[in-house]
Amino acid sequence: MTNDNLTEMKKSRILLITATIVLLVIMVIVFPQESPREFDGARALEKVNWQVAQGARIPGSQAHERVLQWIESDLRKSRWEVEIQHDNSNPQLPIKNIIARRDAGRPWIILGAHYDTRPVADRDPNPQNRLQPVPGANDGASGVAILLELGRVLPRKMDKSIWLVFFDAEDGGGLPGGEWILGSTYFASQLESYPDAVVIVDMVGDSDLNLYYERNSSLELSQSIWNQAAALGYNQFIPAPKYSILDDHTPFLERGIPAVDIIDFDYPYWHTLEDTPDKVSAESLEAVGKTLQYWLLAYAGQK
Repeated sequence: MTNDNLTEMKKSRILLITATIVLLVIMVIVFPQESPREFDGARALEKVNWQVAQGARIPGSQAHERVLQWIESDLRKSRWEVEIQHDNSNPQLPIKNIIARRDAGRPWIILGAHYDTRPVADRDPNPQNRLQPVPGANDGASGVAILLELGRVLPRKMDKSIWLVFFDAEDGGGLPGGEWILGSTYFASQLESYPDAVVIVDMVGDSDLNLYYERNSSLELSQSIWNQAAALGYNQFIPAPKYSILDDHTPFLERGIPAVDIIDFDYPYWHTLEDTPDKVSAESLEAVGKTLQYWLLAYAGQK
């Protein structure tokens, strides 16, 4: 073999190695490996603060519309496909549910929270406050914050399809012309195929967090989530029944879909003007969020 042939072979090898390196770099840029992310309670608390700063999220208000657009934008940044589901059957109270998906077809798990707030603080101890709107830091904003942070940390590719749904018009019951859980009731009525389970988070951020089994919730589903919390060392989840609550899980239970309501109904500032961000803690948000993150990954076979 001549020196010229050896030189050509070396050049070919160098070109091949260079092309391989360039191809690997392109693959890393175009198809980056997704590094695991952990639920961050501090990030979730920031999202609580932002929602409350917009004002009361009463359906039809400017604050309600701003938060709707913000939720949609945040989900799209995390690469979820977003649909706004409209129910205009009542012109006085148009409903806008926000549905986030990543895969087509039947959902495996639906995670839900309501993003509206109660129009009046009718349980406030001061009668002069009872016609003012509720700030809704825990009752509304905490559940939304947890879903959005889960939207950030959940893997983009999972074996099973997860939907994040933000329900409208949950909190108007007991008022003139108002009803409870309107958004989730409409959403459930429009489902073309049923999920394996529905998990609702509502009032889950208060500093003194005590989460008991909700009596109407599916027991097996509750046990699996509470067991995951125990495995992570979160004693805020107390495996004993306490309250029976009408909430956004109810329309799914009525259709035979296993559903659970994760809620601290001992929250003393419920439907008062004191439902403010200082009552919410990053630690509580993280306990709930990380429990759900690990539970979802375990049941999807990815943990």
